[in-house]
Amino acid sequence: MSKPKKDKKSESNTIVLNKKARHDFSLGDRFEAGIVLEGWEVKSLRAKKVQIRDSYVFIKNGEAWLSSTVITPLETASTHIHPEPQRIRKLLLHRDEITKLVSAIERKGFTLVATAMYWKKGRAKLEIALAKGKKEHDKRASEKDRDWKREKARMLKSS
Repeated sequence: MSKPKKDKKSESNTIVLNKKARHDFSLGDRFEAGIVLEGWEVKSLRAKKVQIRDSYVFIKNGEAWLSSTVITPLETASTHIHPEPQRIRKLLLHRDEITKLVSAIERKGFTLVATAMYWKKGRAKLEIALAKGKKEHDKRASEKDRDWKREKARMLKSS
């Protein structure tokens, strides 16, 4: 007997989104990076026990590193491993991508934030974005624009 086929549309590849990043930053170019993980971390990602709300990326010695990401270990983790939930993890990017990021950070004053984590071909990927911080009045203006678009859509729908 063969196994029943899974409906690919019902399964979401998204592990976690960082909605706070869209609120706090003006997001620019986005990049996809692989993440160097340990076995227990992959199991926790499959259980969606991860938080990237305060995560940011820094570049040191020509390598990209992810900081402040919390991956909560599962209760069934092995007894001989002492998991560290908030360790710094290495990101896998191409050399030319790293040079683009370094130039944007140093010259233009951008920062790198993690915006999403998802599965792609069985591998965990992280979407990072070049971001500039918003001021308080910018946040209010973008919120007002969003509310106006929502109201406009309601009016058009009811007409």
